[in-house]
Amino acid sequence: PLGSAVSCSFLQTACVMTTKDLVLVALFAALIAVLGIFPAITVPVLLVPITAQTLGVMLAGSLLGATRGGLAVLVFLVLVAAGLPFLAGGRGGLGVFGGPSAGFLIAWPVAAFVIGWLTERGWSRYGVATAIGINLFGGIVLIYMPGIAWLAAGGLAPMQALAVSSAFVPGDVLKAVLASLVSVTLRRYRQHPIAEKRARP
Repeated sequence: PLGSAVSCSFLQTACVMTTKDLVLVALFAALIAVLGIFPAITVPVLLVPITAQTLGVMLAGSLLGATRGGLAVLVFLVLVAAGLPFLAGGRGGLGVFGGPSAGFLIAWPVAAFVIGWLTERGWSRYGVATAIGINLFGGIVLIYMPGIAWLAAGGLAPMQALAVSSAFVPGDVLKAVLASLVSVTLRRYRQHPIAEKRARP
């Protein structure tokens, strides 16, 4: 199955990562945690906070690529699950994965992986428009789908969950544009981590 093939590819690549790769993974996991310092805005009714941390998810995928980006977000979530208060508002522990935000959180590593995968595949024609399209798809569509589905499974009417979740859209669009500009700028100045990885023998 496709899912098994992707999982095997992810694990095989993760096992051959260099020290620099591991440092980048740790650095971006820390970046996502730092972005949690910014005050969270709680959406009425849902109690799901609007945070800056999805910017870190988009940056991880855009700058590190599929495997390293997905792993960085996964490491961050493992630390959260272990009880470290790295989510916006000082939240942490297994309990957050049973709360209203769980669907969004679980989608974060998938979003980073897909953003990275699409970025790597489209590298030859990678520009601002392509980067924004990739980040909008991975950072909004792929995160919102399970997030809204989780809210609906928790008893909220699907249309209500969709309507209230729309409060996230303007900020997430801005984050997608910002992450794209950072990624394209680094590529232009030959400082992009994906470019360095592709140049390895």
